[in-house]
Amino acid sequence: MTQRNDHGRWLLCVLLALSACSTTHIHETVIATVQTPAAPAAIGPYSQAVASNGMVWASGQIGIDPATGQIVPGGIEAETRRVLQNLDAVLQAAQSDRTLVLRCTIYLADLADFAKVNALYAEYFGTHRPARATVQVAALPRAARIEIDAVANKRAVR
Repeated sequence: MTQRNDHGRWLLCVLLALSACSTTHIHETVIATVQTPAAPAAIGPYSQAVASNGMVWASGQIGIDPATGQIVPGGIEAETRRVLQNLDAVLQAAQSDRTLVLRCTIYLADLADFAKVNALYAEYFGTHRPARATVQVAALPRAARIEIDAVANKRAVR
């Protein structure tokens, strides 16, 4: 028992010494918020996107026309096209683009719209195939039928 107690005290001293040293190596993380008039303004306490450490986290986009502030008419296809245009605008403002998207989440008010959305999504990304999840939700803001968020890399600085 005495050995364990001595070992415990030794370990405690080492941990205390290490914790005192680690405070000298503070890393600052810069988080930049992204805002563009080419996409709808955030309708809550969040940013259109944030960028940090070469990555972009784009908030969910719905089918709002930034010029009118209203959901575009025309059903799920029109909303999906507008969502992808909004996503493009946010990614461009964040120094990224659709070819650098790593993952998307698609939120649908009705999974019966999946095939139509999937076709437009495939057209939008072309041969690029980011990871993706698609889920049905009970409701979306402003009675939207679709919302898409994305995680992307930023373009390399040359």
